[in-house]
Formats: sequence, structure tokens, C-alpha cells
Amino acid sequence: MSGGVDVFFVISGFLLTGQLARAACRGPLELRRRWSRMILRLLPAAATVLLGTVVAGAVLLPEARWQQTVREIVASAFFVENWQLAADAVDYAARSNTTSVVQHFWSLSIQVQFFVVWPLLVALVALVARHAVHRLHTHLTLVLLGVFIASLSFSVALTATDQPQAYFHSLTRVWEFALGGLLALWIDRIPWTRDERVAFGWIGVLGLLACGFVLDGASVFPGWAALWPVVCAVLVLQAGVTRSRYGVDRLLTWPPVRRLGDLSYPLYLWHWPLLVLYMASRERDVVGPLGGLAVLALSVLLAVLTSRLVEAPALRLPVGVGDAYRFGAATLTVVLLAASLWQAAATQRDRPSDGLGGPENPGAVALADGAPEPAPLLPAPVSVNEDWVRVDEWDCSPLPGFRTDVCTQPVESPPDRRIVVVGDSHLQQLTGALIPIAAQHGWQLTTMLRGACPFSTASEVDPDDAGCAAWNDAAAAEIAALRPDAVVTLASRDVRSGRTEQTPSGFVERWAELDELGIPVLAVRDNPRFDHSVPDCVRRHGRDAQGCGADRDDVYAPEPPYALREDVPGGVTFLDLADVVCDETRCPAEIGNVLVYLDDNHLTAAYAATLALVIEDQVVAAVG
Repeated sequence: MSGGVDVFFVISGFLLTGQLARAACRGPLELRRRWSRMILRLLPAAATVLLGTVVAGAVLLPEARWQQTVREIVASAFFVENWQLAADAVDYAARSNTTSVVQHFWSLSIQVQFFVVWPLLVALVALVARHAVHRLHTHLTLVLLGVFIASLSFSVALTATDQPQAYFHSLTRVWEFALGGLLALWIDRIPWTRDERVAFGWIGVLGLLACGFVLDGASVFPGWAALWPVVCAVLVLQAGVTRSRYGVDRLLTWPPVRRLGDLSYPLYLWHWPLLVLYMASRERDVVGPLGGLAVLALSVLLAVLTSRLVEAPALRLPVGVGDAYRFGAATLTVVLLAASLWQAAATQRDRPSDGLGGPENPGAVALADGAPEPAPLLPAPVSVNEDWVRVDEWDCSPLPGFRTDVCTQPVESPPDRRIVVVGDSHLQQLTGALIPIAAQHGWQLTTMLRGACPFSTASEVDPDDAGCAAWNDAAAAEIAALRPDAVVTLASRDVRSGRTEQTPSGFVERWAELDELGIPVLAVRDNPRFDHSVPDCVRRHGRDAQGCGADRDDVYAPEPPYALREDVPGGVTFLDLADVVCDETRCPAEIGNVLVYLDDNHLTAAYAATLALVIEDQVVAAVG
């Protein structure tokens, strides 16, 4: 729950700012010594968990998750996991990554960044105030107030426009540290009565409990919503030690609660990897009561062992400042070496795609030419989750008003035709089939892609996503300005078991707009969606397992939904993808020794590339 993280940030700001302000009044802050203590306090336990995750992950995680996990372990070792996840939040291909075993390091990363930067900020303010206590208090108050206002404003703005990125962005959380710092500076100067502080404490605790039930932190935080747990945390801190028989501090200072607090750091580090590894080993997406108890018990056990055998000895090391930094560098080196060995193992298990489209791995061509003899699948299981069509190396620039890019394929000579591919991530993968066709015929492709946002006059996937609707309007305006020779987009969506496929009116309305501009449209029927990861199913049950694919009649109606509409403009041509991802009866997991899907609904780039020969004539007839 994000609210717990926000509370933690407020408490950290409260404690560290108070310590730094008092130390600044006494003299120099000795920043190198402070940072050396941080290294000894935080790094040994974190490194222990990361090393344990490398070993357990190599044994328990599917090969398809290895590269993502290694990438995030390295980011976590450098305490920049939040930036890795923020980058993934912008990259839709990465958004479909499975839950990482070290994803929880994002909040620790922000915490460490705060521990590095905050002393510098206080030292700078102290230098300006020249050690006068009253001036330091005033200057620090003004600076923290400015940081609070700026960061909260940025948090609200970014959450409104790009919540997934805002969730992990360091600057959207700084205001929480600043508010904790302001409280540390003023807590002794506000004369609340004991009864008032008792009330503050219980209001804060009850508010925090209610927050967990009322707010969905993963979808609305940080922004304004984070004020709820933050204000509650401030109330609890303001309550302090009341020594009242009715005060919440009696509960919070109860010995078992204090002991749990002593274990909070290693418990925080261990619980998430154990949970994710348990689900991976059991091949489940949820944890039952018994499994949850087992994970909790093992988390507590490992937390106790880490506290006694790693944390405490590290803090007792008789080392100087320089030794602490060398110790930290050595510890970090061990983690990076372990991650590198795991990455090397993943690289060894990967297979080059040189044979793609050849006799052993013909892919879609096998639907017409017949299935080849069984051969190792492409892409290799260890890299299938990474098998996205990448257009971000083209000439890219942001769509006006949005972070997502308009990317144009570089060409050596003026193209014969300019084609725009617009829509969601399914169109991104289909671009893999269009690239070789464009190269063959001298075309130039331009992509306008936004995940979970097919080209429509409405937000089809999430009706409340105003950003998607606005993006579609901007994309339509950009297409009108470019006046391409043709546009490729989706003809249908939501192809699932039970024949849920539809052609929304918003699709047809966009086609009509393009038709009025005289721009031909190639509308592509969507590929199926499954309720499971197709490559994981193949890994567990084999390529021929019936449950890994679907019966064609179960997902596709004989007549596509767009054929039943009477308002389709005359300038629209359709490409039925059902004929190239399914045979007459089945939509299998692999075709021609090529995995068709990289997850539960996206074509692999490898399979998309083999589609080129199969659909070329239809594409050329429609747009060429």
C-alpha cells in the first residue's frame, strides 16, 4: 500500500531534519561521516537480500523473467529502482513486465536518495544562516516550505497526466519529507494540551487504517490523495509521548510493537521477494491463507537472522569513514558480480534469430506451406518477454502535449508512400510485419502509439481515461497535418473466449474523419487475448498443450463485427488477422516453431516478422 510508504517518508523527514538542524547548530555536519553510517546501516542487509534473490530467482523464476529481474536487481543495488520503474511506466513494452521480485526497492531507493541530498540541503542553508540558531530555523523553514509547495504541485500535476510515472518519481515524494522536516522544526513551538495530543494520535491512527480500505494507492497516488496518510502521520507525530492511559503512544510503545519496529527494515526487505518467489514456484497469481502464513513466517525468520547476523555486526564494525566507503564498494561489487553471472547464464540460453523465417522456423508461412519438423522455438524462452517491436530508435519527437512519441522511420531516399500506424501496443507489434513490407516497396512508416489506447473518438479500454481520449484527438490532428498516403489501425478489439470481439463506434468515427480527408485506411482485425501467459503455459505444459491456445470458434465469430456495421466509410479496407494467427480450427501458441505471443495478448516481434510474406499482397493492395 502506497500510504504506508508515504508515512515512512514523513517520519524520515521528521527524524533526519531534526537531527541535522540540531547538529548544524553545534557545528559542521560532517557529511562524509553521516553517509558512511548510512552505508553501514542500509547496504549490508539490502545486499544480503539481493544476493539471496539472485540465487533463489535463478532456481525458481521462469527463464522469461530472468533479464527483467537482473536489470532491476542492478538498479536496486544502486538505489535507483524507482527510476527504473518510472522509465518502465513510460515504456508500454516494459509496463507489461511481470511483477518484479525487487519492485519494493523503489521506496528504499527514494529513501537513500533523500539521505544523500537532504544533508547537503541543510548544510547549504546552515552556511547561509552562518550558524545563528534563530536564523537557521527561519531559513530552513522557508526553504522546506518552498520545497513542500513545489514538490506537491509537481506531484499533483504529474499524477493527473501520467500517474504510473508519478508513482515512482522521486520529486513527487519530496514534499512528504519536507512536511516531516517542517514538523520537526515547529513541534516544540506549538503548545498543544495533552488531551489535544491524545486526540491527534487516535485520529491519525484511525485515519491511517481507514486510508488502506478507502484508497487504491496504486492507481491514485501520489498527488492529492497522498495528503490523507501524510496528514495522519503528522497527527501521530504531533501527539508524541502523552503518558496518558488513553494515548495511542501506549499501543505504539508496547514491547511487541517496538520489537516489530526493530525488525521493520529487514522484514520489509525480505517479505516481497519471498512472496513473488512463492507465487512463481507454485505457478500461481495469488497466495492462499496457508501460503500467506508460510511467507510471513519465513519473512520474520529471515528478518531476525538478518538483524542479528548482518545488521548488528555491520554497525559494530570498528571502521573509519574511508573504510566504510570501501566496505560499501566491496559489498556492491559482490552483488553486481552475482547479477552479471546470472545475466551471462541468460545470454547463454538465448538463441539468435538468424533462422527466423527459414525452413526450421518459418512462423506464419507454415499456415500455408505446412508445419515443419519440430525445432527449438523462437524467440528463446529466456528472451520472449523482451521480444517487442522497437521503434524508439527511429526519428522520434513528442506528440504535442504528450510524452508519447511520434516516430518516423529513417529512409535514405524520398519514399514512394508515407504510411501512419496509429493505435495501441497491438499495432506496435504489427509494425514488425509492416517494416519489411515498407522496405520492399520504398515506403516510410510513422508510428503514433499509446498503450491501452486504440485509435477512437473515445477511450475504449478505460472510459475514465481522459488522457487517452485527448491523445487520440492529438493523434488525429497530427495525421491531418501530415496527410499520409494511408493509415493503418485496428478494426476490432477485445477478442476473448466467448466471442467478445467488437468494433466500437469510436473506431468508425475516426475512419470517417480520415475518409473525409481522402486518406485510405487499412483496418486490422485484432488478435486474441488469453487469461494466461502463453509462453509460461508452453514452458509448463509443452508447445502442443491445448490449454495454451484457443479454439478459433471460441474467440472469433465467422463474421467479423465490422462486417455487420452499415456505417463503415468506403475508403476502409480490412485485413483479417484471424487467418494468420489461427488455422481452420485452432489459434495455437506456436506456429511454424515460432511463439505467437510474448504474454497473454501481444504478438512476438519474431512472429510478426514472419507475417510479412503472408499479408504483403493484402497490405499493398490496400495502401500501395
